[in-house]
Amino acid sequence: MAAVFTLAGCSNGQESANDAASTDAATTAVATDNVLRIGTEGAYAPFNYTNADGTLGGFDVDMANAICADMQVTCEITAQDWDGIIPGLKAGKYDAIVAAMSVTPERAQQVSFTDPYFSNSLIFLAKKDSPFDPSNSGDINAHSIAAQRSTVSSQWLEGAYPKANMKLYDTLSNAFLDLGSGRVDAMISDKLPAIEWLSSPSGSDYVLKGDEIDINDNFAIAVRPGDALQAKINQSLANLKANGTYDKINQKYFAVPVASTTVVTTDPVKEAATQ
Repeated sequence: MAAVFTLAGCSNGQESANDAASTDAATTAVATDNVLRIGTEGAYAPFNYTNADGTLGGFDVDMANAICADMQVTCEITAQDWDGIIPGLKAGKYDAIVAAMSVTPERAQQVSFTDPYFSNSLIFLAKKDSPFDPSNSGDINAHSIAAQRSTVSSQWLEGAYPKANMKLYDTLSNAFLDLGSGRVDAMISDKLPAIEWLSSPSGSDYVLKGDEIDINDNFAIAVRPGDALQAKINQSLANLKANGTYDKINQKYFAVPVASTTVVTTDPVKEAATQ
C-alpha cells in the first residue's frame, strides 16, 4: 500500500488550458485573500467522501487541509461531480483539484500536475463463491463488469479487453451498489476503494479476485497550466513528507486489515498482454 512522492500518475479532463488572465486571477486570490480553493469529488472513499452532515472527509481532504496549513492559507474545499471537475478548475471555480486524480497524457494537456502523492493499483472483485477468474480472458468477456466512467479502471479494461461486457457508472458508489445487488457479476476498481467497500456490510460476501494490476498509476494535484501554485504545493508536499504529517495521514486511512486484502487466482495483466 505504499504511497509515493517520486512517481507520475493518472485521471480525466476534456478542454484546453485556461488563458493567462485566469491563472493570474487564481494566483492573486491566494495571495490577497489568503484562501486556497480546492475541488474534490466527495464520492470516492477512502480518498474523498461526503459525511452524513454534508461535510467532506477522506485522505484527499486531510491532505488538502495539511497543505493549506503548511502554506499558511485557509482551505475552502468544494465537492464537484467527476465529469465536471477539470472544467470547473479551468472555469475558476477552485484553484486546485485534490481528488485521487491519476496523471495521464490526456489530462496533462489540460492541467499541470504536482509531484505525485499516492501510487495506485487496480483490482477485480466479485462474490466469494463466484467462479469469475480474471486471469482468463474468456471469463472476463463472459461476465458483466462494473467500472466508474472516465477513470483509469474503465480505460484499462476497455483497452485490455475490448470484448468485455462493461457497465459504466457516473460514481463509484453506484457501481458498488449494482455489484452488491447482483446486477453485475464483477467489478474493476482502484484497490483501496475496493478494500474500503469489502469492509462494509454490503461487501461482506465479496473478495478481491486475482492479483493487483500495476499500471504505473499515481495520483497528483491538478492546477491550471502556468500557475505558481504548482511549485508552492510541491514544496508543501515535500515538507509534509519530511515532518511526518504525510505518514500520519496515510496510516489513518490505509492501515487496512490483512484479511481484507485476500486475493485469489492469478495475474490478469499477463493474460491481457497475450491477447
